Parts: sequence; C-alpha cells; structure tokens
Amino acid sequence: MKQNETKKPKKKSISFPSAQAILLIIAALVALLTWVVPAGQYASLTYDTSENVFIKTSSDKVEKLPATLETLETLNIQIPLERFTSGAIYKPISIPDTYQDLEPEPQGFFEFVQAPIKGIIETADIIFLVLIIGGVVGIVEKSGAFSAGIQWLSEFLKGREYILIISTTILIALGGTTFGFGEETIAFLPILIPVFLAAKYDALVAIACVFLGSQVGVMASTTNPFSTIIASDAAGIVWTTGLYGRVAMFVICVAITIIFILRYAKKVKADPNKSVIYDQKTQIEELFSIHPDVKVPALTSRLRLILLVFILCFVVMVWGVIAFDWWFVEMTTVFFFGAIVIGFMAKMKELVFINAFMKGAGALLGVAFIIGLARGISILMSDGLISDTILYQAGSFTEGMQKGVFINALFVIYNVISFFVSSTSGTAVLTVPIIAPLADTVGVGREVIVNAYQFGHGLFNLINPTGLILAFLGVAQIGYGRFLKFIWPLLAILAVVIIVFLTISVY
Repeated sequence: MKQNETKKPKKKSISFPSAQAILLIIAALVALLTWVVPAGQYASLTYDTSENVFIKTSSDKVEKLPATLETLETLNIQIPLERFTSGAIYKPISIPDTYQDLEPEPQGFFEFVQAPIKGIIETADIIFLVLIIGGVVGIVEKSGAFSAGIQWLSEFLKGREYILIISTTILIALGGTTFGFGEETIAFLPILIPVFLAAKYDALVAIACVFLGSQVGVMASTTNPFSTIIASDAAGIVWTTGLYGRVAMFVICVAITIIFILRYAKKVKADPNKSVIYDQKTQIEELFSIHPDVKVPALTSRLRLILLVFILCFVVMVWGVIAFDWWFVEMTTVFFFGAIVIGFMAKMKELVFINAFMKGAGALLGVAFIIGLARGISILMSDGLISDTILYQAGSFTEGMQKGVFINALFVIYNVISFFVSSTSGTAVLTVPIIAPLADTVGVGREVIVNAYQFGHGLFNLINPTGLILAFLGVAQIGYGRFLKFIWPLLAILAVVIIVFLTISVY
C-alpha cells in the first residue's frame, strides 16, 4: 500500500431504535409539549346508571343533571338518550362550546418516569392476556403438537400457500369491521408465524395478514360498535347512514391490502433475499423453534387433540366477545383454563409444565412492556391537559373551508389526532361531538364526519407507534424501521383511495 493511501473507515449502519426506546422518546417529547401547548379542557358528560342522572364535569365543578332529552338538547348534544341509558356510550362525552383555558399542568421529570408504570398498571388486563397466551403457546410447543401440526399443514398447503394469506386476512378483517377485532388478534401470531415460516414466507407476511387485516377492517368499519356506531351516536345520526359507502370501501381496501401482501409474499418465496428482514431469518426461526434439521414428531391422535383444544380457545374467545360481551378477564380465563387442560392431555409433570409456561410467557414480556409504554404517553397528555387544546385548535382551523378542502383537511387532522389518542372509541367520544356540528356550517352530511374520523384515524394507526404496531412487531422482534420500509407503498395507495372517496362523498 502506498504511504499516502489511508484506509477508509467503514461506515456504521444507522439502526432504528427499539420499540421501547421509540416510545420513551415519544413520551419525552409529549412531556415537553405540555410545557409549550396551552392547557385547556372541554366539559364532559357521563351517565350514572346507579342514580339515573348525567354527571357534568368541568374544570371547576361537578354537577348532576336529569337524564332527559331536554338536558342533551340544552347541552347541544345530538345523541339519543337511549344510547346513554343502554350503556352503548360509557365513556365521557366532550360537550360542544365548553372549551376553556386552564392553568398549565406541565409534566416534569418525575411525571415522565412515572408514566410508563401508570401505563402498565392501566393496561394490566391486556398485558395478562398476552402473557397467558404466551404461556399456552409454550406448553403446546413443549408437547410437540406445534411442530407436528405445522409440518402437516405445510405439506397440505404445498403449492397453495397463498390460500393462507387470503383466508387469514379476510377473516380477521371481517372481525375488525364488524366488532373491532384489534388487541385480541395479537394472540394469533405465536401460532401463525411458524405456519407462515414453514410455507417459506417471512414473519412479516404473517404479521401483515393479522395486523393489517384487523386494522384495515377497523379503518373501514361497518358495524363496529367501538368505531362506527359510537361515532355515529356522537354525531347525532343513525349508524346506518353512509353504510353502503363504508361497505364498498371495506371491500376495496381489503382487496388492495391482500394484493399488496400477496405480491410481497410471492417475491419473498421466490427469493428470500428480497425479504426486508432477511438478515433476521435465523434469529426468528430460533425464536419460534423452527429447526429444519430436527426430526419432527408424527401428528398422533393425542397431538391432534391438543391442537384442537388450543384452536378452540380462540373460537371460544371470539364467540364470547360477540355473544356475551366478554372482555379481557374472560378472554384470559379461557386461555388459562386451556393451558391446564393441555398440560393434562400432554401428561406433563408439574415442573415441566411450569417451566414451559414461564418460558412461553417470558417470550412475550417485551410485548407487554410495549403496551404499557404506549398507554403511558396518553396518560402524559391527559395529565398535561393538552389533548383538548389540540382538538379545539383543529376545529378552529377547519371553520369556513370549502367542503372539498374541509373534508380532506379533517382527514389529515384525524391522522394527527390518532398519534395522540390511538383508541378508536376514545377518539370518537372526545372529538366527534365537537367536530360534527362543523358539517352543518359547511353543508355536508354528518356521516361524512364519521367517515373522515374512521379513515383518518385508521390509516395512521397502520403505522402509529403509540398504537398496536410496535406490540405486534415485538412478538417477532422486528424493528419499526423495517416495517415502515415494507408498508409505505400500501399506505400511499390507501391514502389516495380514501381522499378520492371522501371528496366524492361531499359532492
């Protein structure tokens, strides 16, 4: 080598922060916002079933009001009285024209470090569901039923693996559009990811089918009580108003999503190097106990019964949610009982059972922390009194706009609101009573406001770091940056389709 030549230092590749780090950074930024954004709040209204009265809560007082239609009319709330008394609306509703500035409540260092802990406590029900499911998966894996079942399924679907993508996405999307299938779908990943890996796809295909299926379904909700119905109630309209347009958008958006996933999956199957997570292939296979060189046990009658019980846990969970309004306690109980039954069927010794359960639960502990950290961000905003300020400014910004500009501006605003309030029902009760009256001044139907809320909030939730995506990616330990690289073309296509739909709907 010549003396004047020097070795060029190797460029360090820039890695995307972990999911937990991303959420902590966002939490820090939100805490800083509470020092800058003016504090303010709308008065809220809730229904007290024990006393059959409304509770109006404002910054300086709490008062009881008669639970009558006259009270709602006086407060300029267009929601039918029976929606409160039946329990359909159980969260506090923002009251229009009641926003007032408040003394700032800036969130300092101690509030910042407490927020994740508060978030974990508030989401304990979701976290326990995730951990118990992980434990069940650990037991089924220890029994050998998983590897035997996956081997059988891969042979059965050979040459027809695309059926798995289409059927999984459609079924979960139907759950999303009809009853808001969301957090619960994370339960399907531990079983579906190994199946997709055995079909020569990557883990991202499995996550896309489950996560995008549920979230696109929720985005184009048709009968979802946590989105369409509660938002329509908050807007003062019958939930069936605008239903045909939402059904059409559901079909279009789900079809686009399936085609997008199929194209990526076909590319990965033909050349694994095309996978955006190819360098994690071995790591993910180890994580889900995929060992090509290990002899797979035969799918005996006992292992078939174990798999049947495992699948029945999901069937019972979905049935309970739909038929009996089950929530996280009941869902978690189903899987906890299923774990015990499977342990007996597999004739596991006590210590083996406990170790397998703990190992499976431990594999999802990171996901549990992600869920809690995301909720902590919402707590910082609420305690800092800036959520309603953002809503108030958004409403003021859209006043007096031409209707085509108005609806698309509202679509963008709901994308922003989604970052701060990722819950669909939470966003509906907080924002729609305030935003819906603006439709009357612009000259559009209030169902258009519901559409703007659903599609704006839903589209951003496909990539929202304060939503569910980081928890889903955490199951397979996939970085957020990899997912963004994968999804951005789909995001752009869906955005164009939505903008066209919203623009047509106001003319």
